[in-house]
Amino acid sequence: MERKKYIIISIIVISISIIALIGTSYALLTMSIEGEKEISLTAGILKVDFSEGNNINLDNAAPISDSEGLKTTPYTFTITNTGNIDAYYHISLEEDSNNTLSNRYVKMKMTGTNGYDSGIIKVNNYGIGTFEIRGEDVLSPSDKVTYTLYMWLDEDAGNEVQGTQYQSKIVVESFDRESNSPNSPMLDDGMIAVKYENNNWVKADRININSDWYNYDELKWANAVTVSESTRETYLNASNGTVINMDDIETMWVWIPRYSYSIGSEDGTNYYGKKGTFLDTTPTQALPGEIDVKFVSENTKDRGSAKYLVSEGISDDDWYTPDAFTFGNQELRGIWVGKFETSSSNPSASYGGGNTTELDAMIKPNVTSWRRINVSNAFNVSLKMNDVGNRYGFNESTDTHLMKNSEWAIVAYLSQSKYGKLGNTNFSGANKDIYQNKSDSYITGCSYGTPSNGDTDYGCQYTYNIDINGTGASTTGTIYGIYDMSGGTWEYVMANYNDVLGDSGFTSMPESKYYNKYTTSDINTACNGGECLSHGLSEVNGWQNPHQVMMGIFWWLVRGGMYNQTVISNYFPGIFAYGQDHGNNDQTVSFRLVATIR
Repeated sequence: MERKKYIIISIIVISISIIALIGTSYALLTMSIEGEKEISLTAGILKVDFSEGNNINLDNAAPISDSEGLKTTPYTFTITNTGNIDAYYHISLEEDSNNTLSNRYVKMKMTGTNGYDSGIIKVNNYGIGTFEIRGEDVLSPSDKVTYTLYMWLDEDAGNEVQGTQYQSKIVVESFDRESNSPNSPMLDDGMIAVKYENNNWVKADRININSDWYNYDELKWANAVTVSESTRETYLNASNGTVINMDDIETMWVWIPRYSYSIGSEDGTNYYGKKGTFLDTTPTQALPGEIDVKFVSENTKDRGSAKYLVSEGISDDDWYTPDAFTFGNQELRGIWVGKFETSSSNPSASYGGGNTTELDAMIKPNVTSWRRINVSNAFNVSLKMNDVGNRYGFNESTDTHLMKNSEWAIVAYLSQSKYGKLGNTNFSGANKDIYQNKSDSYITGCSYGTPSNGDTDYGCQYTYNIDINGTGASTTGTIYGIYDMSGGTWEYVMANYNDVLGDSGFTSMPESKYYNKYTTSDINTACNGGECLSHGLSEVNGWQNPHQVMMGIFWWLVRGGMYNQTVISNYFPGIFAYGQDHGNNDQTVSFRLVATIR
């Protein structure tokens, strides 16, 4: 995730008597970047024009409402690629260390002519120092984009802000995209970046791009949490390294950055992935190999074959960007996935929650998963998480929903790459498979310490934070991965057979962006008569020998596999397992949440 900086700055001055953004024009310096190979960016020049005299003014320092803030005179600046190769950049706000006005009273919103919309942001939720307000983007040669930035004092500000001053500056930063760095995570106002340290989850430095919040090369996927309303402001304003008490955490999330993939064939016939450096044997259906993955920006949408011959190497036409990274008409930089199966705000209730929408969703380890809830209620529980005034602190820019089958698949594919458990050298042979959760009490985050398909029920042998035996049940083999994707319970995914509602509880289907529609029960023709690339069906058919039954009419798709191996023979769990369920309130089916942020 190393980036090379070269800068363009304009000053934003904010005080109690006036908020002013004063600009000028600069051109991006050109230089060579050292990586695995030398890359010259001389042709990829970014020119940044800051509009002279187009200032934001708030006379007499009056705190105002959000609607009034969006009526103030905005500050605009234009970024143009004057070279002949793609130019990647992101935009940050850098605060002055001498500020006397706390940034907790400053709000902002930035939009772009390319469709970007930050939503209304509380500056203090981004920390103190330098923070990203526009994530990674790219400009093609001769293209340009104009950004409009509004800033104002929050209407909740009181007398304590009188006579104080706040200063910051815009930084437009270019970086080397050839390094295959993942898109940096997008955090909602209520989300807190975390890392695991000394047996605790602690607040991570999400400001410094060279921090150790995440590193996908080291199997350290980005994690974030939301906390209780009563502790949220305390943690948001806390210093990096502050321990976040598990009792205060309500939801835990893992970032899946946008990527393209291709599945190799070693023999020219069977596409079981490549042997690479992580397997001692040639890939087979029982022990598949590496799925090739490259991280890409939201402007890249490869539509290649998704397969290649290992002996010939990968070409540009072999890459495919998974469908899950397109949400309606929005191309996503990545998605947040629930770290564990969903539990409820009353995990001691029957079946961990039951068939109701009155309880709230939680995502935590060591609690009972929420079961006996139909697909419709699970979907509605997920949607209400970002209702106005929600308990999690989510704002209108976040869309929480029940995981789709295509979204499950992108977690599975990434896990089977060098960035996932397949690439974890602490595991070998069959132990590359994700260890099963065999808890007969449906406890989230449990591990049996092996991927064994034994036919005996067990309790929680190892909790999620026990190294190797416990973390082996995650998608990375480390504590930073996603759990309960092999065993635990089956999980409903939003995947429907030809809009037939069945016993799901739906009276009509939701918006198409919220579910995958499959038109046949044949995995080779399920997408309108064609193969569903990137959906974890035909491409990984039989991988790891799990239970795989495609749904038919009146059925909904479930993923992961049930914990109880004695109920029906050969119902083996696994991240590539799938089956069918009526969509009603089955006692052994739970669900998982996804959040997208625009």
